[in-house]
Amino acid sequence: MMAAPPFWYRQKTLAEQLLKFVLTPIGWIYGATVQRKFDLYFPVPMEKPVICVGNLVAGGAGKTPVVLALADLLKEKGFNPHLLGRGYGGKEAGPLQVAPSRDTAYDVGDEALLLVEKAPTWVAVKRPLGAQAAMESGADIVVMDDGFQNAVIYKDFSFVVIDGKVGFGNRAVFPAGPLREPLLFGISRAHAFVIIGEDATGAGEFIKRHSQAPILSAALEPDDGNPDVKDKDVFAFAGIGRPSKFRETLEAAGARVIGWQGFPDHYPYDEDDLQDFLSTAAIKNVPVLTTAKDHVRVPAAMRGKIEKFSVRLVWQDKDAVFPLIEQALAKRST
Repeated sequence: MMAAPPFWYRQKTLAEQLLKFVLTPIGWIYGATVQRKFDLYFPVPMEKPVICVGNLVAGGAGKTPVVLALADLLKEKGFNPHLLGRGYGGKEAGPLQVAPSRDTAYDVGDEALLLVEKAPTWVAVKRPLGAQAAMESGADIVVMDDGFQNAVIYKDFSFVVIDGKVGFGNRAVFPAGPLREPLLFGISRAHAFVIIGEDATGAGEFIKRHSQAPILSAALEPDDGNPDVKDKDVFAFAGIGRPSKFRETLEAAGARVIGWQGFPDHYPYDEDDLQDFLSTAAIKNVPVLTTAKDHVRVPAAMRGKIEKFSVRLVWQDKDAVFPLIEQALAKRST
């Protein structure tokens, strides 16, 4: 677990450019290893459809909000979707159906505890076994949170999610950049792309030059049930793929963030990490806010002192989404 190095998203200095240059050969090897897996495995379609929501970069791009939005859409269309994740950050290998009354983030990971609020959710390191267990329990479609680079499970349709503000970063493969695989190889396998927020890096235009797959636009908006932060001083912290994104969300909602702390993605908080932060906020008599994903990782004794500020995905053209899935489902019957 690590924070994204700044040079992944910029090369402003000679040192940053040199670091990318030095690490690029390792990235070539890493990327070739990913591609090789797809040469070795030939997965077959499962009994029921599997939809994948993945990304091409390390860290958060907004996959989980897309999964939640797809679950809502599928339920509206009469489906019984089950959601499937690896359970990153948890100790359970699965396949295991998530039970909020029993499981914690340290058992099944933080994302699973958000997903299960929307639909039955499974964690499984071996994704095909998790999908099969979901189908045996009544799922007529499975939506995977992450797993685009998993060559073992067949995907009927794959959405690739892109954070519009940072796009593909420096477009280099890990560790020289944030990419999990060579960029063009990943683009070639996606059935559709979801760009969240303003496309500040030209990712959409790059995709259009290399793929015929549709590009959907969406935004993350605050939930209606959030605390009112407009014109209020707040303390905030986040341990997500790009922590500053949470601060930007609060500021866009009108908050004055006078205390801030960022942590690596999926950070396993303990009381020592937050005690001084909470004490300072209490002295100043201001609320402490974090994401829903972070809140489930906060020690239980501290959760009552921290408020959740959640976001939801809003499609720019919601009516364009389901027909893409319909086309994939139709291919199963031909």
